[in-house]
Amino acid sequence: CVDLNSCEEGYIGFSAVAGHQLKVQVIKDDLTYTYDLANDGSPSIYPLQMDDGSYYYRVLENVSGTKYSILDEGDFDLVLDDEYQPFLRPNDYVNYSEKSACVKKAADLSKNANTALDVVNNVFDYIRDNVSYDKKKASSVKSGYLPDPDETLSSGKGICFDYASLTAAMLRSQGIPSKLVFGYVSPDNVYHAWNMFYTKETGWVSVEFKVGKDSWNRLDLTFSSGGAPTDFIGDGSNY
Repeated sequence: CVDLNSCEEGYIGFSAVAGHQLKVQVIKDDLTYTYDLANDGSPSIYPLQMDDGSYYYRVLENVSGTKYSILDEGDFDLVLDDEYQPFLRPNDYVNYSEKSACVKKAADLSKNANTALDVVNNVFDYIRDNVSYDKKKASSVKSGYLPDPDETLSSGKGICFDYASLTAAMLRSQGIPSKLVFGYVSPDNVYHAWNMFYTKETGWVSVEFKVGKDSWNRLDLTFSSGGAPTDFIGDGSNY
């Protein structure tokens, strides 16, 4: 089953039942995002984060080893309500609802905030001071892992993926566009997850990054909470 009813809001839904491992690919031009899909009929939500245009999707079923066959495919034209929609909605990677504990905490942290940047500052400070890096989990986490922002909030620990997912959930729930980004950080070429957030405001400085006006800004709770050396943080050019 493919749900295209909310594409203009920046996401697409899938569910399927199969006897083997499933994956979903969302493709636009020369960009492809590949996601794991449960094979028991559980619904999954994925972001449409490659701007407006013609999209193609396909559901793949594992047949042997690393070989997959196409179970379903289709295409559609996307016109977003606005360019920030994919970064304001929950999905499998940033999983929350209006009843989530992390949403309630974000609302509480926003009560006395005068600006969106104040909200970012409060969320940043809270996560930095209350969530610690889980080295044991980092050494044992398996491919296909998906974070639970409420569990991270409750346990007070997590890996970089958990930090970034919790941050995105809290900011998005308060109407602040937030990206969850995967990539590598020099000088040790560490595979990592962090956030970018958007606000028209300026003036806040954290993790050695100055917030730029009318632009996406980097936010790295993992390194900030862990007190990473400036070799990693630097001026942002290492990301």
